[in-house]
Amino acid sequence: MNSYERVMNRLQGKPVDRVPNFDIIMGFGAHYVGATLSQYLLDHRYMVKSNLAMVSDFDIDILQTLTDPFRESVDFGLEVEFPEDGLPKRLRPLLAPGDDIKKVPRIDPGSGRRMSDRIEAVRMLHEQANKIVPVMGWVEGAMAEANDLLGDSTMMVTLYDAPEWLTALMERITEVEIAFARIQIDAGADIIGLGDAIASVVSPRMYRQFALPYEKRIFEAVHEKGALARLHICGNTSKILPDMLESGADFIDVDWMVDYARAAEIFGEKAGLVGNFDPVSVMCWGGDQTIESAALHCLNVGGSRSFSAAGCEIPDGTPAQNIHAHARFLREIGNSPKAK
Repeated sequence: MNSYERVMNRLQGKPVDRVPNFDIIMGFGAHYVGATLSQYLLDHRYMVKSNLAMVSDFDIDILQTLTDPFRESVDFGLEVEFPEDGLPKRLRPLLAPGDDIKKVPRIDPGSGRRMSDRIEAVRMLHEQANKIVPVMGWVEGAMAEANDLLGDSTMMVTLYDAPEWLTALMERITEVEIAFARIQIDAGADIIGLGDAIASVVSPRMYRQFALPYEKRIFEAVHEKGALARLHICGNTSKILPDMLESGADFIDVDWMVDYARAAEIFGEKAGLVGNFDPVSVMCWGGDQTIESAALHCLNVGGSRSFSAAGCEIPDGTPAQNIHAHARFLREIGNSPKAK
């Protein structure tokens, strides 16, 4: 059974030879193939090389194109610094509440410098692994993208002080994100992931008002194009789990702070549950036994449509032997986690 078959079967609750490995790997993968982080973020060839290595060397069951959150932002005009081997930094906000939202252009993703780079990564990965390993494209949720353009503090104030202006901004962003998702699907993406990290720090009411409607619209467009949708919200999403299900996502990631059994109970057979052991204390700092125990717990409570993964990105600097340990455990346990 190849990775594509394994993922599609698991999503439908059908038997698989082993539970799919959905670990998110970025910085680790860049350095694993000898690239700097800026090379990985700015040149799709390094992203492709890294992801192919993660699949072949660590049994990851998905080819991923998520990177930093500033991919669309840069093409919108945000000034971002990319250190040679460090995380990118926003230099200054693109706009402030009350500004003309036309400062955010209705850009064609195919002509955006960074968006087109991701599109090329999707195309190359699709050519390498069509129906062998699923390829995942990526977009920012409208709320997360607005936060990228405004800055964290300004975003929090704007939710209260200028909600109508913020809504207009997110409508404009959503148009571009839908176009970006569609062109990635045309390039060969089987799955479109959507990151909406800021959504975990607002109230459920605000999530339903400022995040969920746009997630739903993007995922509806993804499904219309025949692809699957994956929702990723970093942080403690315990209070919005039922709302996240309403997004229409086929896969829903939950971070390590969330009670995995409760998430499985809420999602039931309506979505594939992804997660959710601690990427730091388990994957980076733990040993074989810690990793096996954490993964086994998730599989035992996650149900027949759950996917094994840390709650968020595997930290750069994680020992390679620990990523091997996760892969080895999944091979050994097969489709019967309670048997070990």
